[in-house]
Amino acid sequence: MRIIGYIWASSKMTMKTILITGGAGFIGSHLVRLFVNKYPNYRIVNLDKLTYAGNLENLKDIENAPNYIFQKGDIVDEAYISQLFDQYQFDGVVHLAAESHVDRSITNPMEFIITNVVGTVNLLNAARHLWKGKEEGKLFYHISTDEVYGSLGETGFFLEDTPYDPQSPYSSSKASSDHFVRAYGNTYDLPFVISNCSNNYGENQFPEKLLPLFINNIRHNKALPVYGDGLFTRDWLYVIDHARAIDLIYHEGKQGDTYNIGGFNEWTNIDLVKMLCKVMDEKLGREEGSAEKLITYVKDRPGHDKRYAIDAGKINKELGWEPSLQFEEGLRKTVDWYLSNQEWLDSLTSGEYQNYYKEQYC
Repeated sequence: MRIIGYIWASSKMTMKTILITGGAGFIGSHLVRLFVNKYPNYRIVNLDKLTYAGNLENLKDIENAPNYIFQKGDIVDEAYISQLFDQYQFDGVVHLAAESHVDRSITNPMEFIITNVVGTVNLLNAARHLWKGKEEGKLFYHISTDEVYGSLGETGFFLEDTPYDPQSPYSSSKASSDHFVRAYGNTYDLPFVISNCSNNYGENQFPEKLLPLFINNIRHNKALPVYGDGLFTRDWLYVIDHARAIDLIYHEGKQGDTYNIGGFNEWTNIDLVKMLCKVMDEKLGREEGSAEKLITYVKDRPGHDKRYAIDAGKINKELGWEPSLQFEEGLRKTVDWYLSNQEWLDSLTSGEYQNYYKEQYC
């Protein structure tokens, strides 16, 4: 039977060792920073392979913290993961490490299957063996995506019990990993929780994603490639609010449950891009309408879901979480950060990334 009960009611507890996978990435770095600073009685081990989207510069401000450890490694390496669990005797796992870009999954689906499915199962096996017979106080928290639910019509929202209907290799790999987490909970009594989030935005995001990509392109007066008619709709979640939600679920959520995390707002891609153009013209001191002239409609990608929209009512009602800011405010903060950190952005948009960009959008 599945273990049911509340995970941890208080942050005042003895020293625990928590593994955060993918902690040098976009969402992961914000979560690592939050846990390291908020929980000095936790030892935070950040495991990251440091692929193109992992960047330790995201964590320079806490790299010397006494309760922080970085480990470079690959979740696909079963022997390494087993050794890591033996070494640190983890009390909890927050699993974010994943291949996460839909376009890349269409080009190379096997990479997503290996990392997102096999890598997750390696972590589950290591946790199962380490925690067998002593599951109390342990937790495997799997971070997933709203894309596992498929595509919505013009109305309705994704709920926690919405049937899965993934439409891309990426979302299929995440759906599979979700199912394995639940299966290990049901079969082996592994204590777990899952959350599914909407599109994240904010500081330190790798510039393959829409907002940092377009911010960078506007800086350099390059085309803004908008898929299809631009009417694809997404819910947008500020990354720091997502980290806060993960913290709440980890400590106060109900074991065996799923929580949807969304920003309570929807934007079509073209409306979002036009708002970004307006903000960028203002910030760069350019004539209004300059950036909008860069919009270029390109051929739609295969299997492009029309609309995602999350109902985050459960986490709001049960745990009291809500976004800290409205999207327009978050967008301005995001633009300000990228314009103030142009060296960070430029260092990522050179070399191999330039080749990828040409293949994808040119």
